[in-house]
Amino acid sequence: MSDGAMKKVDPSSQEFKEVHEKTIKFTDGVLGQFGFVYHPDKEVVQSVQFGLTRNKLIYNKRYCPCFFVTGNKEEDRICPCKPALEKEIPTDGRCHCGIFCTPEFAAAQKMQEDIEESVHKHSRGLSKEECEFLLKKEQLDSSELEALIEARELSMVKFQIADVREWMEYKNIRIKGVDHLVPTTSFYESVKVVDKDVPVIVYCHVGSRSAYCQKMMKSMGFKHVGNLTHGIVSYQGKMERG
Repeated sequence: MSDGAMKKVDPSSQEFKEVHEKTIKFTDGVLGQFGFVYHPDKEVVQSVQFGLTRNKLIYNKRYCPCFFVTGNKEEDRICPCKPALEKEIPTDGRCHCGIFCTPEFAAAQKMQEDIEESVHKHSRGLSKEECEFLLKKEQLDSSELEALIEARELSMVKFQIADVREWMEYKNIRIKGVDHLVPTTSFYESVKVVDKDVPVIVYCHVGSRSAYCQKMMKSMGFKHVGNLTHGIVSYQGKMERG
């Protein structure tokens, strides 16, 4: 296949434009056939459609553009490929290339993008649905936790914050709004005060101790435990001392 791969493709040529139009109709057809939707990021869709067009012109087949074309019929993926249909989309909600998604994955992805736009640019407050979505995340950043605390103050959502550092660290500085001190050195005794049925967000200095406690709490049957990924050193919200 190496000789074919050397063929030059001109995206501005009439040939490319015609094949690209057919490729778009082809991917539209895949959506209708299998009940998929496109990835909400248009750049992902356009990039894959471009790659499929390129491969159609070079190899006369729409090979997945995310993989090398080797000439081995057993390994080379022709879109929509078998691994995507049988494993990737049913399991992950999207194919490896990202163009085809389940409606559920696309909706969740769109919500995540809307939340990031809101919390990182501070353009608006979160909706109740967005709060609940964030509380299901395993890892949160500073802006996401700040937005959740603000929403909690407005009684839009209910969750707990647990500091898993030691008492002296806690007294020195802590996140304003923390509910529980659960020192790692006395974890199994201290964690008893935390309600298992209410979502919890844990944090430490840089995120490593809290990640360990997160794992332990999940094994103990807590409803959901999120972790402030990079700890209090990354937090930009309000703090308390003393």
